[in-house]
Amino acid sequence: MIHQKTKHTPHQIITWACFSLFLFMGPLVNAQTPNPASSVHKVIQNQTNAIFDSLVAIRRDFHKHPETGGHEKRTAAFITKYLKNLGFEVKSGIGGYGVVGILKGNPNGKKIAWRADIDAMLWDTPETAEFASVNKGVRHICGHDVHTTIALGMANVLANQKEQLNGTVYLIFQPSEENYQGARNMIADELFSLISPDEMYAAHISPMPAGLVASKPGYLYADYKQINISFKKNQEQDSIVAFTKDLLLKLQNVAPDGKFWNTQNLMDPNIGIGNPNTIFKDYTTVSNKIKVEEKDKSITIRAFVSASSKYRMESIPELLRQQIAKSKYVDDLIDIIYASEIFTYSPERGNINNDGALTTKALKTISGIYGASSAIPLYGAIPDGRGDDFAYFQQEIPGTYFLLGGSNFEKGIIAMPHSNNFRVDESCIKTGVNYFSSLILERVNN
Repeated sequence: MIHQKTKHTPHQIITWACFSLFLFMGPLVNAQTPNPASSVHKVIQNQTNAIFDSLVAIRRDFHKHPETGGHEKRTAAFITKYLKNLGFEVKSGIGGYGVVGILKGNPNGKKIAWRADIDAMLWDTPETAEFASVNKGVRHICGHDVHTTIALGMANVLANQKEQLNGTVYLIFQPSEENYQGARNMIADELFSLISPDEMYAAHISPMPAGLVASKPGYLYADYKQINISFKKNQEQDSIVAFTKDLLLKLQNVAPDGKFWNTQNLMDPNIGIGNPNTIFKDYTTVSNKIKVEEKDKSITIRAFVSASSKYRMESIPELLRQQIAKSKYVDDLIDIIYASEIFTYSPERGNINNDGALTTKALKTISGIYGASSAIPLYGAIPDGRGDDFAYFQQEIPGTYFLLGGSNFEKGIIAMPHSNNFRVDESCIKTGVNYFSSLILERVNN
């Protein structure tokens, strides 16, 4: 998971923890008790229980030996060996140290992919765990060691259910997520010539309580882009700049001193993201730090905008065009010479955009098997600047990205990625293997 290159403050961590407690409080005792009518999911849970201790050991080994993007040699070798021992067909060296495990059931059935990111991060704050990193300045501070372990657990469980698979399962172990390169590198290295999934899924550790997953259709996080508007340089340039700044700022539909800006309101029962009427949806915001660049014959006004949906983000250039077309400055717009559009966004940020139908089905599938409190729908888009290059896979294949709870507040464990005190309740490994193995089995067979 990629953040806007800032480490989380204690206030942000506490806010997320409180938000999680509010949103996901409920009867958790049956969170991992499968529907008794579904015997295959009982088998999945029994198999997960049987291998859980070994999975914890694997996670701790990954955690102790973290590798940054482009250097995941040891991690990839372990994954390859593990998958081959389970009988998977394995493709390795895809887009760097990417590995794909292929488990074939009925060749005429659906093909479902699961993605796990495998890289660690440069992080100079030491840790005290008995399985702390032995690679100085490198840590699994974002939970990718957990993601990789869960996917290996799924491989183990699903291999034991091969006869139940009316289709094919692909497990994609992706390198270089933290630097936005891995997914695109795998795609460029013809990943989708090697495999042909109908659907793709992924999950990321979050500060929600262990035992829970959550997601929503569309944007899970607000998207952020830089928009550039260029005009001919002339004697009215000061007026053009003032006019354009005003246009940009008027795009924002959130009061500058409103409740939206207090992150603690994410947990509010009436306006928070757990309420269908949340204030954290249908919004556009604009940074007031608008920059102007002058050249010999042009001026360019640049601003960062955020939006809670793909539709809102994509509509911004046209809205601005319409306003400028009504103004006396319409003839001052620069012709399309150096860019594909007069209005150009900055290089694309990997923003999760979940398929609506698949996400709704997936949440219902998990909650139908493991209980209503196991999989929770969210509303709105969280405005905290996260991203994940799983988004680039979603541009090719419809898919869903989940948040996976990893906290245990009673034990003081808060799984806030990219924070110095990041820790994980390892029971979330069992949750992930159970929930997502069951989901993949159901999606392959339906």
